[in-house]
Amino acid sequence: MDVPVKLTRFVVSIYGPGMSSAFSPLNRRQGFAWLALVLLALAGAYWWWAIGRPVALPDAPSARIACVSYAPFRNAGETPLDAQAFISSERIDEDLRALSQRFDCVRTYSQGQGLSAVPQIAERYGMKVLLGIWLGSDKKANAQQVELGIATARKYPQVLRGVIVGNEVLLRGDLSAKQLDGYLREVRAAVSVPVTYADVWEFWLRHPELAGSVDYLTIHILPYWEDTPVSPERAVQHVATVYAQVQQAFPGRRVMIGETGWPSAGRPRQAASASVVNEARYLREFLLYAATVQMPYNVIEAFDQPWKRAQEGTAGGYWGIFDAQARPKFAMVGPVTEEPRWWAGWLAGVAGAWLFVLVGVWRRRWSGWRGWLALKLGGFASGCALAWQFRQMLFACRDTWEWTESLIACALALLSALWLARWIAARMAGGVSLSLPHWLRLGWLFALAFYELLLVFDGRYRDFPLGLFLLPCAGFALIGWLSDRGEVAMPLLEERFLAAWLPLLAAIVLVQEGGLTPVAWLWLGLNLLLALPVLFDWRSARLQSQQA
Repeated sequence: MDVPVKLTRFVVSIYGPGMSSAFSPLNRRQGFAWLALVLLALAGAYWWWAIGRPVALPDAPSARIACVSYAPFRNAGETPLDAQAFISSERIDEDLRALSQRFDCVRTYSQGQGLSAVPQIAERYGMKVLLGIWLGSDKKANAQQVELGIATARKYPQVLRGVIVGNEVLLRGDLSAKQLDGYLREVRAAVSVPVTYADVWEFWLRHPELAGSVDYLTIHILPYWEDTPVSPERAVQHVATVYAQVQQAFPGRRVMIGETGWPSAGRPRQAASASVVNEARYLREFLLYAATVQMPYNVIEAFDQPWKRAQEGTAGGYWGIFDAQARPKFAMVGPVTEEPRWWAGWLAGVAGAWLFVLVGVWRRRWSGWRGWLALKLGGFASGCALAWQFRQMLFACRDTWEWTESLIACALALLSALWLARWIAARMAGGVSLSLPHWLRLGWLFALAFYELLLVFDGRYRDFPLGLFLLPCAGFALIGWLSDRGEVAMPLLEERFLAAWLPLLAAIVLVQEGGLTPVAWLWLGLNLLLALPVLFDWRSARLQSQQA
Protein backbone atom coordinates (compact mmCIF):
# COMPACT_ATOMS: atom_id res chain seq x y z
CA MET A 1 0.00 0.00 0.00
CA ASP A 2 1.54 3.32 -1.04
CA VAL A 3 1.97 6.25 1.32
CA PRO A 4 -0.84 8.49 -0.08
CA VAL A 5 -3.41 5.76 0.46
CA LYS A 6 -2.23 5.19 4.05
CA LEU A 7 -2.38 8.90 4.77
CA THR A 8 -5.87 9.14 3.32
CA ARG A 9 -7.14 6.30 5.48
CA PHE A 10 -5.57 7.85 8.59
CA VAL A 11 -7.21 11.21 7.90
CA VAL A 12 -10.55 9.51 7.29
CA SER A 13 -10.23 7.68 10.61
CA ILE A 14 -9.74 11.01 12.41
CA TYR A 15 -12.32 13.14 10.66
CA GLY A 16 -14.84 10.54 9.62
CA PRO A 17 -15.79 9.18 6.20
CA GLY A 18 -18.69 11.57 5.89
CA MET A 19 -16.46 14.58 5.38
CA SER A 20 -16.15 15.79 1.81
CA SER A 21 -12.56 16.80 2.35
CA ALA A 22 -10.20 16.10 5.22
CA PHE A 23 -8.63 19.48 4.67
CA SER A 24 -11.81 21.52 4.56
CA PRO A 25 -11.93 24.69 6.74
CA LEU A 26 -14.05 22.86 9.32
CA ASN A 27 -11.57 20.00 9.58
CA ARG A 28 -8.67 22.40 9.91
CA ARG A 29 -10.54 24.08 12.75
CA GLN A 30 -11.10 20.70 14.36
CA GLY A 31 -7.38 19.98 14.10
CA PHE A 32 -6.58 23.13 16.05
CA ALA A 33 -9.34 22.28 18.53
CA TRP A 34 -7.77 18.86 19.14
CA LEU A 35 -4.43 20.55 19.68
CA ALA A 36 -6.00 23.00 22.16
CA LEU A 37 -7.67 20.20 24.14
CA VAL A 38 -4.45 18.20 24.33
CA LEU A 39 -2.44 21.27 25.39
CA LEU A 40 -4.97 22.20 28.08
CA ALA A 41 -4.87 18.68 29.53
CA LEU A 42 -1.06 18.57 29.39
CA ALA A 43 -0.80 22.03 30.97
CA GLY A 44 -2.99 20.96 33.88
CA ALA A 45 -0.98 17.78 34.42
CA TYR A 46 2.35 19.61 34.12
CA TRP A 47 1.39 22.40 36.55
CA TRP A 48 0.52 19.96 39.30
CA TRP A 49 3.61 17.88 38.60
CA ALA A 50 5.84 20.98 38.62
CA ILE A 51 4.73 22.28 42.03
CA GLY A 52 5.44 18.86 43.49
CA ARG A 53 9.12 18.88 42.46
CA PRO A 54 11.68 19.59 45.22
CA VAL A 55 13.50 22.88 44.65
CA ALA A 56 17.15 23.13 45.65
CA LEU A 57 17.83 26.18 47.84
CA PRO A 58 20.84 27.40 49.83
CA ASP A 59 20.92 26.09 53.39
CA ALA A 60 20.47 28.50 56.29
CA PRO A 61 23.57 28.91 58.48
CA SER A 62 21.49 27.74 61.44
CA ALA A 63 17.92 26.79 62.24
CA ARG A 64 18.08 29.24 65.14
CA ILE A 65 16.83 32.79 64.53
CA ALA A 66 17.56 35.90 66.60
CA CYS A 67 14.02 37.24 67.03
CA VAL A 68 10.53 36.63 65.65
CA SER A 69 7.22 38.48 65.74
CA TYR A 70 4.75 36.71 68.01
CA ALA A 71 0.97 37.03 68.02
CA PRO A 72 -1.13 34.19 69.44
CA PHE A 73 -4.30 35.00 67.44
CA ARG A 74 -4.15 32.06 65.05
CA ASN A 75 -7.27 30.03 65.80
CA ALA A 76 -10.46 30.40 63.79
CA GLY A 77 -12.29 33.62 64.65
CA GLU A 78 -9.50 35.06 66.82
CA THR A 79 -8.40 38.61 66.12
CA PRO A 80 -6.67 41.33 68.15
CA LEU A 81 -9.23 43.74 66.68
CA ASP A 82 -11.78 42.21 69.06
CA ALA A 83 -11.52 44.21 72.28
CA GLN A 84 -12.97 41.27 74.23
CA ALA A 85 -10.43 38.76 72.93
CA PHE A 86 -8.20 37.20 75.58
CA ILE A 87 -5.38 34.69 75.28
CA SER A 88 -4.72 32.59 78.35
CA SER A 89 -1.28 32.42 79.90
CA GLU A 90 -1.37 28.64 79.39
CA ARG A 91 -1.55 29.09 75.62
CA ILE A 92 1.19 31.70 75.64
CA ASP A 93 3.32 29.37 77.77
CA GLU A 94 2.79 26.54 75.28
CA ASP A 95 3.75 28.79 72.36
CA LEU A 96 6.86 30.27 73.93
CA ARG A 97 8.07 26.90 75.17
CA ALA A 98 8.01 25.69 71.56
CA LEU A 99 9.45 28.90 70.12
CA SER A 100 12.33 28.93 72.58
CA GLN A 101 13.76 25.90 70.78
CA ARG A 102 14.48 28.04 67.70
CA PHE A 103 14.28 31.71 68.68
CA ASP A 104 16.18 33.84 71.18
CA CYS A 105 13.60 36.62 71.32
CA VAL A 106 9.98 37.45 70.48
CA ARG A 107 8.47 40.75 69.44
CA THR A 108 4.94 41.62 70.57
CA TYR A 109 2.76 44.40 69.18
CA SER A 110 0.33 45.33 71.93
CA GLN A 111 -0.52 45.12 75.61
CA GLY A 112 -3.68 43.69 77.12
CA GLN A 113 -5.70 40.71 75.84
CA GLY A 114 -3.35 38.48 77.84
CA LEU A 115 -0.14 39.63 76.14
CA SER A 116 1.18 41.38 79.24
CA ALA A 117 2.13 37.90 80.46
CA VAL A 118 4.67 37.41 77.65
CA PRO A 119 7.75 38.85 79.44
CA GLN A 120 7.25 36.72 82.56
CA ILE A 121 6.77 33.52 80.53
CA ALA A 122 9.61 34.37 78.14
CA GLU A 123 12.00 34.75 81.07
CA ARG A 124 11.03 31.25 82.15
CA TYR A 125 12.42 29.89 78.88
CA GLY A 126 15.48 32.13 78.64
CA MET A 127 14.04 34.39 75.94
CA LYS A 128 14.17 38.16 75.51
CA VAL A 129 11.24 40.36 74.47
CA LEU A 130 10.72 43.38 72.24
CA LEU A 131 7.68 44.79 74.00
CA GLY A 132 5.11 46.44 71.74
CA ILE A 133 2.75 49.27 72.67
CA TRP A 134 -0.02 49.61 70.09
CA LEU A 135 -1.00 53.12 69.08
CA GLY A 136 -3.91 54.17 66.90
CA SER A 137 -6.28 57.07 66.43
CA ASP A 138 -8.19 56.40 69.69
CA LYS A 139 -6.59 58.52 72.43
CA LYS A 140 -8.26 56.61 75.25
CA ALA A 141 -7.05 53.26 73.95
CA ASN A 142 -3.57 54.72 73.43
CA ALA A 143 -3.47 55.91 77.04
CA GLN A 144 -4.38 52.43 78.27
CA GLN A 145 -1.72 50.82 76.08
CA VAL A 146 0.95 53.24 77.27
CA GLU A 147 -0.01 52.70 80.92
CA LEU A 148 0.14 48.90 80.57
CA GLY A 149 3.38 49.04 78.61
CA ILE A 150 5.13 51.24 81.16
CA ALA A 151 3.99 49.01 84.04
CA THR A 152 5.24 45.85 82.30
CA ALA A 153 8.56 47.45 81.33
CA ARG A 154 9.15 48.54 84.91
CA LYS A 155 8.29 45.08 86.23
CA TYR A 156 10.49 43.06 83.83
CA PRO A 157 13.34 45.33 82.68
CA GLN A 158 15.81 42.44 82.69
CA VAL A 159 13.77 40.58 80.02
CA LEU A 160 13.25 43.42 77.58
CA ARG A 161 15.53 44.31 74.67
CA GLY A 162 13.43 47.37 74.07
CA VAL A 163 9.97 48.92 74.04
CA ILE A 164 8.47 49.61 70.61
CA VAL A 165 6.03 52.51 70.94
CA GLY A 166 3.73 52.34 67.94
CA ASN A 167 3.84 50.17 64.85
CA GLU A 168 3.44 51.78 61.39
CA VAL A 169 1.33 54.57 62.86
CA LEU A 170 2.60 57.05 60.27
CA LEU A 171 2.04 54.59 57.43
CA ARG A 172 -1.60 54.14 58.44
CA GLY A 173 -2.04 57.86 59.09
CA ASP A 174 -3.43 57.27 62.59
CA LEU A 175 -1.18 59.89 64.22
CA SER A 176 0.92 62.83 63.14
CA ALA A 177 4.66 62.81 63.73
CA LYS A 178 4.20 65.41 66.48
CA GLN A 179 1.59 63.28 68.30
CA LEU A 180 3.79 60.21 68.00
CA ASP A 181 6.74 62.14 69.36
CA GLY A 182 4.74 62.95 72.49
CA TYR A 183 4.04 59.27 73.20
CA LEU A 184 7.69 58.36 72.58
CA ARG A 185 8.96 60.95 75.02
CA GLU A 186 6.39 59.93 77.63
CA VAL A 187 7.41 56.27 77.57
CA ARG A 188 11.10 57.02 77.30
CA ALA A 189 10.97 59.16 80.41
CA ALA A 190 9.14 56.47 82.39
CA VAL A 191 11.20 53.31 81.66
CA SER A 192 14.82 52.28 81.96
CA VAL A 193 15.00 50.13 78.82
CA PRO A 194 15.65 51.39 75.25
CA VAL A 195 12.65 52.88 73.44
CA THR A 196 12.05 52.87 69.69
CA TYR A 197 9.38 53.30 67.04
CA ALA A 198 8.77 50.84 64.15
CA ASP A 199 7.68 51.77 60.66
CA VAL A 200 8.36 51.11 56.98
CA TRP A 201 11.83 52.40 56.17
CA GLU A 202 10.62 55.20 53.86
CA PHE A 203 8.74 56.85 56.73
CA TRP A 204 11.88 57.14 58.79
CA LEU A 205 13.49 58.98 55.88
CA ARG A 206 10.42 61.25 55.65
CA HIS A 207 10.43 62.01 59.40
CA PRO A 208 14.06 62.17 60.51
CA GLU A 209 13.03 64.46 63.38
CA LEU A 210 11.74 61.41 65.29
CA ALA A 211 15.26 60.02 65.61
CA GLY A 212 15.89 62.32 68.56
CA SER A 213 13.02 60.74 70.50
CA VAL A 214 14.23 57.11 70.29
CA ASP A 215 17.24 55.18 71.47
CA TYR A 216 17.51 53.32 68.16
CA LEU A 217 15.61 53.15 64.87
CA THR A 218 13.42 50.19 63.97
CA ILE A 219 12.69 49.85 60.26
CA HIS A 220 10.53 47.43 58.29
CA ILE A 221 11.87 46.09 54.99
CA LEU A 222 9.35 43.85 53.24
CA PRO A 223 10.36 43.36 49.58
CA TYR A 224 7.00 41.78 48.70
CA TRP A 225 5.03 44.83 49.95
CA GLU A 226 7.26 47.53 48.47
CA ASP A 227 5.56 50.06 46.19
CA THR A 228 7.74 48.51 43.51
CA PRO A 229 7.78 44.85 44.60
CA VAL A 230 11.11 43.06 44.48
CA SER A 231 11.52 39.53 43.13
CA PRO A 232 12.63 36.86 45.62
CA GLU A 233 15.90 36.46 43.74
CA ARG A 234 16.84 40.12 44.39
CA ALA A 235 15.08 40.57 47.73
CA VAL A 236 18.04 40.17 50.10
CA GLN A 237 20.18 42.52 48.02
CA HIS A 238 17.33 45.03 48.27
CA VAL A 239 17.36 44.66 52.06
CA ALA A 240 21.10 45.24 52.17
CA THR A 241 20.80 48.34 49.98
CA VAL A 242 17.96 49.84 52.04
CA TYR A 243 19.70 49.10 55.34
CA ALA A 244 22.84 50.87 54.12
CA GLN A 245 20.74 53.82 52.90
CA VAL A 246 19.09 54.26 56.30
CA GLN A 247 22.44 53.96 58.10
CA GLN A 248 23.83 56.67 55.83
CA ALA A 249 20.83 58.91 56.54
CA PHE A 250 21.29 58.48 60.31
CA PRO A 251 25.07 58.23 60.87
CA GLY A 252 26.12 56.92 64.21
CA ARG A 253 22.63 55.66 65.11
CA ARG A 254 21.81 52.00 65.71
CA VAL A 255 19.31 50.63 63.21
CA MET A 256 17.32 47.45 63.70
CA ILE A 257 15.25 45.63 61.09
CA GLY A 258 12.00 45.18 62.98
CA GLU A 259 10.16 43.25 60.28
CA THR A 260 11.32 41.29 57.27
CA GLY A 261 9.97 38.15 55.68
CA TRP A 262 8.03 36.70 52.78
CA PRO A 263 4.47 35.29 52.43
CA SER A 264 3.92 31.65 51.50
CA ALA A 265 0.55 32.22 49.78
CA GLY A 266 -1.34 35.03 48.08
CA ARG A 267 -1.50 36.92 44.83
CA PRO A 268 1.71 37.77 42.96
CA ARG A 269 2.74 41.42 42.95
CA GLN A 270 4.66 42.18 39.76
CA ALA A 271 7.86 40.12 40.06
CA ALA A 272 7.19 39.13 43.68
CA SER A 273 5.43 35.79 43.91
CA ALA A 274 4.09 34.42 47.20
CA SER A 275 4.89 30.75 47.74
CA VAL A 276 6.38 28.33 50.26
CA VAL A 277 9.49 27.94 48.12
CA ASN A 278 10.00 31.71 47.91
CA GLU A 279 9.43 32.16 51.64
CA ALA A 280 12.05 29.50 52.36
CA ARG A 281 14.40 31.02 49.77
CA TYR A 282 14.10 34.50 51.24
CA LEU A 283 14.47 33.48 54.87
CA ARG A 284 17.49 31.27 54.24
CA GLU A 285 19.24 33.89 52.12
CA PHE A 286 18.42 36.63 54.61
CA LEU A 287 19.88 34.60 57.49
CA LEU A 288 23.02 34.02 55.43
CA TYR A 289 23.28 37.77 54.88
CA ALA A 290 22.51 38.64 58.52
CA ALA A 291 25.26 36.29 59.67
CA THR A 292 27.84 38.35 57.78
CA VAL A 293 26.94 41.75 59.26
CA GLN A 294 26.46 43.14 62.74
CA MET A 295 22.76 43.85 62.43
CA PRO A 296 19.93 43.30 64.92
CA TYR A 297 16.84 41.93 63.20
CA ASN A 298 13.41 40.46 63.75
CA VAL A 299 11.60 38.14 61.33
CA ILE A 300 7.88 38.37 60.72
CA GLU A 301 6.44 36.09 61.95
CA ALA A 302 6.19 32.99 64.14
CA PHE A 303 2.70 31.75 63.20
CA ASP A 304 0.36 32.41 60.29
CA GLN A 305 -2.33 34.93 61.26
CA PRO A 306 -5.64 34.11 59.48
CA TRP A 307 -7.31 37.31 60.75
CA LYS A 308 -4.95 39.45 58.68
CA ARG A 309 -6.56 38.24 55.44
CA ALA A 310 -9.45 40.62 56.09
CA GLN A 311 -7.06 43.58 55.89
CA GLU A 312 -4.27 42.44 53.57
CA GLY A 313 -5.83 39.80 51.36
CA THR A 314 -4.69 36.19 51.21
CA ALA A 315 -0.99 37.08 51.55
CA GLY A 316 -1.58 38.83 54.88
CA GLY A 317 -2.38 35.57 56.63
CA TYR A 318 0.69 33.60 55.53
CA TRP A 319 3.89 35.23 56.76
CA GLY A 320 4.47 32.65 59.47
CA ILE A 321 7.44 30.32 59.68
CA PHE A 322 4.88 27.96 61.22
CA ASP A 323 1.32 27.57 59.98
CA ALA A 324 -1.73 28.31 62.11
CA GLN A 325 -1.52 24.79 63.59
CA ALA A 326 2.09 25.46 64.70
CA ARG A 327 3.55 23.11 62.08
CA PRO A 328 6.77 24.22 60.34
CA LYS A 329 6.20 25.02 56.66
CA PHE A 330 9.69 24.08 55.54
CA ALA A 331 13.06 22.97 56.81
CA MET A 332 16.05 25.30 56.98
CA VAL A 333 18.24 22.90 54.99
CA GLY A 334 17.70 20.78 51.90
CA PRO A 335 15.24 21.08 49.00
CA VAL A 336 11.77 22.55 49.52
CA THR A 337 8.56 21.31 47.88
CA GLU A 338 5.70 23.70 47.17
CA GLU A 339 2.94 21.09 47.26
CA PRO A 340 3.75 17.61 48.61
CA ARG A 341 0.23 16.39 47.67
CA TRP A 342 0.61 17.39 44.03
CA TRP A 343 -0.84 14.05 42.90
CA ALA A 344 -4.25 15.22 44.16
CA GLY A 345 -4.43 17.48 41.10
CA TRP A 346 -3.99 14.46 38.81
CA LEU A 347 -6.68 12.56 40.70
CA ALA A 348 -9.01 15.54 40.25
CA GLY A 349 -8.21 15.50 36.53
CA VAL A 350 -9.06 11.80 36.24
CA ALA A 351 -12.28 12.33 38.21
CA GLY A 352 -13.17 15.21 35.90
CA ALA A 353 -12.56 13.08 32.81
CA TRP A 354 -14.93 10.35 33.99
CA LEU A 355 -17.54 12.88 35.09
CA PHE A 356 -17.55 14.45 31.64
CA VAL A 357 -17.88 11.01 30.03
CA LEU A 358 -20.83 10.08 32.27
CA VAL A 359 -22.63 13.34 31.55
CA GLY A 360 -21.85 12.96 27.84
CA VAL A 361 -23.98 9.82 27.72
CA TRP A 362 -27.14 11.81 28.47
CA ARG A 363 -29.15 12.60 25.31
CA ARG A 364 -26.16 11.81 23.12
CA ARG A 365 -26.63 12.52 19.41
CA TRP A 366 -23.26 11.42 18.12
CA SER A 367 -21.14 8.27 18.00
CA GLY A 368 -17.49 7.31 17.70
CA TRP A 369 -14.37 7.55 19.82
CA ARG A 370 -13.60 11.15 18.90
CA GLY A 371 -16.44 12.49 21.03
CA TRP A 372 -15.37 10.39 24.02
CA LEU A 373 -11.76 11.54 23.64
CA ALA A 374 -12.85 15.18 23.52
CA LEU A 375 -14.86 14.71 26.71
CA LYS A 376 -11.97 13.01 28.50
CA LEU A 377 -9.46 15.68 27.52
CA GLY A 378 -11.82 18.49 28.46
CA GLY A 379 -12.77 16.78 31.70
CA PHE A 380 -9.16 16.17 32.72
CA ALA A 381 -8.22 19.80 32.06
CA SER A 382 -11.31 21.01 33.94
CA GLY A 383 -10.59 18.77 36.93
CA CYS A 384 -7.01 20.02 37.17
CA ALA A 385 -8.18 23.65 36.91
CA LEU A 386 -10.86 23.29 39.59
CA ALA A 387 -8.39 21.52 41.87
CA TRP A 388 -6.07 24.51 41.42
CA GLN A 389 -8.94 26.84 42.30
CA PHE A 390 -9.83 24.74 45.36
CA ARG A 391 -6.23 24.90 46.54
CA GLN A 392 -6.39 28.67 46.26
CA MET A 393 -9.66 28.67 48.22
CA LEU A 394 -7.99 26.73 51.05
CA PHE A 395 -5.69 29.71 51.54
CA ALA A 396 -8.13 32.52 50.74
CA CYS A 397 -11.54 31.65 52.20
CA ARG A 398 -11.97 33.03 55.72
CA ASP A 399 -15.47 32.01 56.77
CA THR A 400 -18.59 30.05 55.88
CA TRP A 401 -19.90 32.79 53.62
CA GLU A 402 -16.73 32.95 51.52
CA TRP A 403 -16.61 29.17 51.25
CA THR A 404 -20.25 29.05 50.18
CA GLU A 405 -19.77 31.82 47.63
CA SER A 406 -16.64 30.20 46.19
CA LEU A 407 -18.12 26.70 46.03
CA ILE A 408 -21.23 27.98 44.25
CA ALA A 409 -19.03 29.77 41.70
CA CYS A 410 -17.02 26.59 41.12
CA ALA A 411 -20.21 24.53 40.76
CA LEU A 412 -21.55 26.98 38.16
CA ALA A 413 -18.25 26.84 36.28
CA LEU A 414 -18.35 23.03 36.30
CA LEU A 415 -21.96 22.88 35.11
CA SER A 416 -21.18 25.36 32.35
CA ALA A 417 -18.12 23.36 31.30
CA LEU A 418 -20.19 20.15 31.16
CA TRP A 419 -22.76 21.84 28.95
CA LEU A 420 -20.10 23.28 26.66
CA ALA A 421 -18.16 20.01 26.53
CA ARG A 422 -21.24 18.16 25.25
CA TRP A 423 -21.50 20.66 22.38
CA ILE A 424 -17.77 20.34 21.61
CA ALA A 425 -17.84 16.52 21.74
CA ALA A 426 -20.77 16.38 19.33
CA ARG A 427 -19.04 18.71 16.88
CA MET A 428 -15.72 16.83 17.10
CA ALA A 429 -17.53 13.54 16.51
CA GLY A 430 -19.39 14.90 13.48
CA GLY A 431 -22.77 14.70 15.19
CA VAL A 432 -25.54 17.18 15.93
CA SER A 433 -24.51 19.85 18.45
CA LEU A 434 -26.83 21.01 21.20
CA SER A 435 -28.12 24.56 21.18
CA LEU A 436 -26.62 26.95 23.74
CA PRO A 437 -28.66 29.73 25.37
CA HIS A 438 -27.38 33.28 25.04
CA TRP A 439 -27.71 33.88 28.77
CA LEU A 440 -24.97 31.33 29.54
CA ARG A 441 -22.27 33.24 27.71
CA LEU A 442 -23.72 36.59 28.82
CA GLY A 443 -23.59 35.47 32.46
CA TRP A 444 -19.89 34.62 32.28
CA LEU A 445 -19.09 37.80 30.38
CA PHE A 446 -20.75 39.78 33.15
CA ALA A 447 -19.03 37.81 35.92
CA LEU A 448 -15.61 38.25 34.34
CA ALA A 449 -16.17 41.96 33.67
CA PHE A 450 -17.35 42.52 37.24
CA TYR A 451 -14.28 40.85 38.75
CA GLU A 452 -12.09 42.68 36.24
CA LEU A 453 -13.38 46.01 37.53
CA LEU A 454 -12.55 44.94 41.08
CA LEU A 455 -9.00 44.10 40.00
CA VAL A 456 -8.59 47.41 38.21
CA PHE A 457 -9.90 49.68 40.98
CA ASP A 458 -9.30 47.61 44.13
CA GLY A 459 -6.93 44.85 43.15
CA ARG A 460 -4.07 45.16 45.65
CA TYR A 461 -5.33 42.34 47.84
CA ARG A 462 -7.40 40.31 45.31
CA ASP A 463 -6.35 36.95 43.93
CA PHE A 464 -6.57 35.90 40.29
CA PRO A 465 -9.22 33.11 40.06
CA LEU A 466 -7.69 31.51 36.96
CA GLY A 467 -8.93 28.03 37.72
CA LEU A 468 -12.52 29.21 38.02
CA PHE A 469 -12.71 31.21 34.80
CA LEU A 470 -10.60 28.83 32.70
CA LEU A 471 -13.54 26.44 32.29
CA PRO A 472 -16.07 28.79 30.67
CA CYS A 473 -13.46 30.88 28.85
CA ALA A 474 -11.76 27.91 27.17
CA GLY A 475 -15.11 26.24 26.46
CA PHE A 476 -16.64 29.26 24.73
CA ALA A 477 -13.40 29.87 22.81
CA LEU A 478 -13.51 26.32 21.40
CA ILE A 479 -17.18 26.67 20.51
CA GLY A 480 -16.52 29.96 18.77
CA TRP A 481 -13.66 28.34 16.86
CA LEU A 482 -15.69 25.30 15.79
CA SER A 483 -18.90 27.14 14.92
CA ASP A 484 -19.97 27.39 11.29
CA ARG A 485 -19.13 30.92 10.14
CA GLY A 486 -22.16 30.98 7.86
CA GLU A 487 -24.64 30.33 10.66
CA VAL A 488 -23.42 32.79 13.25
CA ALA A 489 -26.12 34.82 14.98
CA MET A 490 -25.65 38.42 16.01
CA PRO A 491 -24.52 38.50 19.68
CA LEU A 492 -26.68 40.37 22.13
CA LEU A 493 -25.96 44.05 22.62
CA GLU A 494 -24.90 43.36 26.21
CA GLU A 495 -22.48 40.66 25.01
CA ARG A 496 -20.90 43.00 22.49
CA PHE A 497 -20.55 45.75 25.10
CA LEU A 498 -18.89 43.49 27.67
CA ALA A 499 -16.66 41.75 25.12
CA ALA A 500 -15.37 45.10 23.90
CA TRP A 501 -14.34 46.12 27.43
CA LEU A 502 -12.82 42.87 28.71
CA PRO A 503 -9.48 43.01 26.83
CA LEU A 504 -9.01 46.66 27.76
CA LEU A 505 -9.64 46.04 31.45
CA ALA A 506 -7.32 43.02 31.44
CA ALA A 507 -4.64 45.10 29.74
CA ILE A 508 -4.95 47.72 32.50
CA VAL A 509 -4.42 45.01 35.11
CA LEU A 510 -1.35 43.85 33.19
CA VAL A 511 0.05 47.39 33.13
CA GLN A 512 -0.59 47.73 36.87
CA GLU A 513 1.52 44.61 37.35
CA GLY A 514 4.28 46.14 35.25
CA GLY A 515 3.97 43.32 32.74
CA LEU A 516 6.08 41.24 35.14
CA THR A 517 3.44 38.87 36.50
CA PRO A 518 2.93 35.66 34.47
CA VAL A 519 -0.47 35.25 36.11
CA ALA A 520 -1.55 38.65 34.75
CA TRP A 521 -0.62 37.51 31.23
CA LEU A 522 -2.68 34.35 31.71
CA TRP A 523 -5.53 36.51 32.98
CA LEU A 524 -5.35 38.60 29.81
CA GLY A 525 -5.42 35.37 27.81
CA LEU A 526 -8.62 34.22 29.55
CA ASN A 527 -10.29 37.54 28.79
CA LEU A 528 -9.35 37.23 25.14
CA LEU A 529 -10.65 33.65 24.98
CA LEU A 530 -14.07 34.80 26.14
CA ALA A 531 -14.22 38.15 24.32
CA LEU A 532 -12.80 37.39 20.88
CA PRO A 533 -15.46 34.83 19.82
CA VAL A 534 -18.15 37.43 20.58
CA LEU A 535 -16.32 40.08 18.58
CA PHE A 536 -15.77 37.67 15.66
CA ASP A 537 -19.44 36.65 15.72
CA TRP A 538 -20.37 40.31 15.68
CA ARG A 539 -18.19 40.89 12.64
CA SER A 540 -19.45 37.79 10.82
CA ALA A 541 -23.08 38.64 11.49
CA ARG A 542 -22.57 42.17 10.14
CA LEU A 543 -20.95 40.82 6.99
CA GLN A 544 -23.82 38.40 6.48
CA SER A 545 -26.29 41.22 6.93
CA GLN A 546 -24.47 43.40 4.41
CA GLN A 547 -24.32 40.57 1.86
CA ALA A 548 -28.02 39.85 2.29
